[in-house]
Amino acid sequence: MEDGSKYGLKSELFSDLPQKKIVVEFSSPNIAKKFHVGHLRSTIIGNFIANLKEALGHQVTRINYLGDWGMQFGLLGTGYQLFGYEEKLQSNPLQHLFEVYVQVNKEATEDKSVAKSAHEFFQRLELGDMQALALWQKFRDLSVEEYIRIYKRLGVHFDEYSGESFYREKSQEVLKLLDSKGLLQKTIKGTAVVDLSGNSDPSSICTVMRSDGTSLYATRDLAAAIDRMDKYNFDTMIYVTDKGQKRHFQQVFQILQIMGYDWAKRCQHVPFGVVKGMKTRRGDVTFLEDVLNEIRLRMLQNMASIKTTKELENPQETAERVGLAALIIQDFRGLLLSDYQFSWDRVFQSRGDTGVFLQYTHARLHSLETTFGCGYLNDFNTACLQEPQSVSILQHLLRFDEVLYRSSEDIQPRHIVSYLLTLSHLAAVAHRTLPIKESPPEVAGARLHLFRAVRSVLANGMKLLGITPVCRM
Repeated sequence: MEDGSKYGLKSELFSDLPQKKIVVEFSSPNIAKKFHVGHLRSTIIGNFIANLKEALGHQVTRINYLGDWGMQFGLLGTGYQLFGYEEKLQSNPLQHLFEVYVQVNKEATEDKSVAKSAHEFFQRLELGDMQALALWQKFRDLSVEEYIRIYKRLGVHFDEYSGESFYREKSQEVLKLLDSKGLLQKTIKGTAVVDLSGNSDPSSICTVMRSDGTSLYATRDLAAAIDRMDKYNFDTMIYVTDKGQKRHFQQVFQILQIMGYDWAKRCQHVPFGVVKGMKTRRGDVTFLEDVLNEIRLRMLQNMASIKTTKELENPQETAERVGLAALIIQDFRGLLLSDYQFSWDRVFQSRGDTGVFLQYTHARLHSLETTFGCGYLNDFNTACLQEPQSVSILQHLLRFDEVLYRSSEDIQPRHIVSYLLTLSHLAAVAHRTLPIKESPPEVAGARLHLFRAVRSVLANGMKLLGITPVCRM
């Protein structure tokens, strides 16, 4: 009770933990491409890592590194000039840019002149052409505005929105630096590469410049890492992306190392698996927004069958929070690296190991406090908690610090998830077998304190996972 939201974190397990500066780069959607479910995983995993590190007292900077530069903007700029509508762009920017992008991609494969003008548009961008940049800036601003709205629904925030575009000049400096260290090799095609093996092993060659001199993803990532070190002087920098980018980051960290940046050892990639089968009723998932709307709708339908829902002040908001809990718990139950099959039915089960069950337990314990709270919470005697149900809850509560420690060691949320699910099952049993209403005041007071402690730890754990606990549902 005294430790409140710090319970478990004040443990001696964390007593000699040095306070570090940690940068977490996560979410990072590509402007003009759909904000899809893969980015949802990066978003909730990165948010969890940042929450956990912050709770442990580290100084955390959350960065959203947008894919807002590169050849796709050549395509998009050309596509918008051909098929774009200003009013569609204003009313639903992400959807419209996505439609334009799909259409122009199709045209470019069939018509070489479209591909050529896309290439020219990107070159104009790289050279700083005012007209091209103005259009690009408009796409970027409208997209970021939309993203912020979606992140708000997810309960996620960032300290910095940066993007590949910030490093277009700095990536040229990186190329010069690589060249001056004799690390840059020109190929017959005119591209520039870094050979990480030293013996031209094709799997260890990283291309850092196109034949026309424009930068690539890897070059911009190198520039971004160097810039962040200057800016934040971090002790650790964590990149949260899918496992398909594993080799990319190995190469980036290796190049930093051979450029003489010893701090490259402090960079870490946290890879995750792919979600399969996430479709809404309308068919294939396009936008994250569709998933959030679908979750809210289905949750409202589920809740409508329970009589207490009618009294909720804001059923929409409650449905969204419960639905998000369901989504996050389903995602966090296994190893982050595993691919998993998404199932709507499993998400919404109220029985069994789901986010709905966690929210339901929290709400139920909250209503116990509001029903009996005022009379019993003054002084209480812990000696009254003798039943095996109470003892097993107390023993479980004592393990919270170990679970936080395990999660902080291997950066896996599943330890916290299974801990909270067990806690909820223990609470459900105790709720049935340890009544408050008919018990002597001393016993009732002790039990109420026990349930209150469970609710407090449940709330702490859920918040670390990125879930907002609900008090009624």
